Amino acid sequence: MSTRKALVVRGGWEGHHPIEATELFLPFLTANGFEVQIEESNEIYADAAVMDAVDLIVQSVTMSTISAEALKGLRRAVERGTGLAGWHGGIADSYRNSSDYLQLIGGQFATHPAKHPDAREGGEADNFLPYTVELTELGRAHEITAGLDDFTLNTEQYWVLADDLNDVLATTTHPAQPYHPWHRPIVSPAAWTREWGQGRIFVATPGHDPAVLRDDNVRTIIERGMLWASRTVSE
Repeated sequence: MSTRKALVVRGGWEGHHPIEATELFLPFLTANGFEVQIEESNEIYADAAVMDAVDLIVQSVTMSTISAEALKGLRRAVERGTGLAGWHGGIADSYRNSSDYLQLIGGQFATHPAKHPDAREGGEADNFLPYTVELTELGRAHEITAGLDDFTLNTEQYWVLADDLNDVLATTTHPAQPYHPWHRPIVSPAAWTREWGQGRIFVATPGHDPAVLRDDNVRTIIERGMLWASRTVSE
């Protein structure tokens, strides 16, 4: 079988540790037959010759911007069968100024609710809450999440705006607290797949830092998600 090629694109806001986070998954990709290319700029997406040879893109670029040429190249690659996978803000909070990117991914970070005002100390932990990731009926049968059960985390709980083209594997519920302005619980996708042209997209919202990515459930879902999203190389 031909060697598969994975392109890891990382950068953007350093608070999500794009280098350390992606390094966690490089041994897994190599062990599963991928030749890995690492890029620190998303301008690689504009290189059609490179993109035509890529079977899987793993993106970890929070916020930042993307040029029209790079975005066109990314969308073209996915439409032609290249897989796209990522976690947390590295994929669900990238390129906020690009509606075409948001349409491709199918979900956009809106917020991560904080603790009670009296419990906040001024650091990133103010946004760490205990919450449950609940598998959907689809998730209990899907190859990415099959055999797993609901699990809890204490980290940023993403509130994501999403659309119905997503196949949601797991959700999380934001409770209505007296110190927040919403008035009823909000169910938000925590992991989903999406088919776009001939390509597959996988997104997991947990993954704020390497400690979360090392959680057995989170890591398993991301590893399986990358394999699911990748283009299948024929004999």
